[in-house]
Amino acid sequence: MNKVQTLAHIEHSVNYSIFDVKWIPFSAKFISIGSKTNGNGIFQIYELDSPKVKLVKEVTQESSLKCSSFGISSPGERHLAVGDFSGKLQIFDIERPEKSIYKVDAHSDIINSIDAVGGNSTFYGAKEIVTGSRDGSVKIWDPRQKNDPVANISAKSANDTELRDVRDCWAVGFGDSFNNTERAVCSGYDNGDIKLFDLRKMSLRWETTCKNGICSIEFDRKDIQMNKLAVTTLEGGLYVYDMRTQHPKKGFSHCSEKNAGQSLGSNGVITGAKSTVWVVKHLPQNRDIFVTGGGAGSIRIWNYKYPDQRYYEMSDGTKSGIAGNLEMISATTISQQPIHCFDWCAERLGLAVCGAFDQTVRVLISTNLNLF
Repeated sequence: MNKVQTLAHIEHSVNYSIFDVKWIPFSAKFISIGSKTNGNGIFQIYELDSPKVKLVKEVTQESSLKCSSFGISSPGERHLAVGDFSGKLQIFDIERPEKSIYKVDAHSDIINSIDAVGGNSTFYGAKEIVTGSRDGSVKIWDPRQKNDPVANISAKSANDTELRDVRDCWAVGFGDSFNNTERAVCSGYDNGDIKLFDLRKMSLRWETTCKNGICSIEFDRKDIQMNKLAVTTLEGGLYVYDMRTQHPKKGFSHCSEKNAGQSLGSNGVITGAKSTVWVVKHLPQNRDIFVTGGGAGSIRIWNYKYPDQRYYEMSDGTKSGIAGNLEMISATTISQQPIHCFDWCAERLGLAVCGAFDQTVRVLISTNLNLF
């Protein structure tokens, strides 16, 4: 089998701190959002113009922009949901981004993470946006409702005291949206807590705790019955949970990698201290393949291998899940600074864009992914 290689096809330096990048659906364009030195937000649209990228449009905002999602977009519209440092949630029409088409003061503090669902999925529920904030709350928004969230979840940790009854929410993600009624949201917190909420029943379905703070969460697909959940943490943690079988006491089985954020030397040996794994993104064309972006400037691509049997029956008649294995199929260091945001192109296999703390946007090409 030919080795998967990830190459930096285009590198473009900017004069602001990049916080998120996203491919614009059904186009050869992507967006980059972030923060200027004066604290203003910036929103840029780029188009591929090989061997470089061309700036198509630039819009500034009063507050720094932190996170974004095209999850509510349908083929006939390109709507981007954006969360900012002031706690504001906005939706922009990419064709006319100068003024938002939806705006709400969603949180009392920075929106750290955002996800959206319902755009391209017919008969799989309404368009909704989830936001997770430093104020400790996770909120669900229906863009048809102007001011109030449809759900407001404030999660307590088992270790919290009366002086601190909320945790800083760092990551959120939708899943289990396989019909008009089912939907779940998973949230990760600064103390390593992971919580899964059933939005139909408005109840906590499952919770666990990792050793370090949760940086990124993503289901392999949002619009199917829950299958896999990938989670990344501070100090190099990567966990993949099998979400098909939930044991009443054990919860969901998982496999893990403890050094997922470090660089590899020329001899293939892991080097340096444990580094944060900032982001995880599944390949749209094959959800068993996903990428992680590391604090050492590394890009790693993983292949999840299912076990022969995904659960076993215990002596008391309950079922317990069996986790698969992780195979690292590519490891590349493309920056001296952390790779903290990443997005695959849904229309072109292996095409991606990422942002790093060195204020550089990179268009990447990963080869031979069709062999898996």
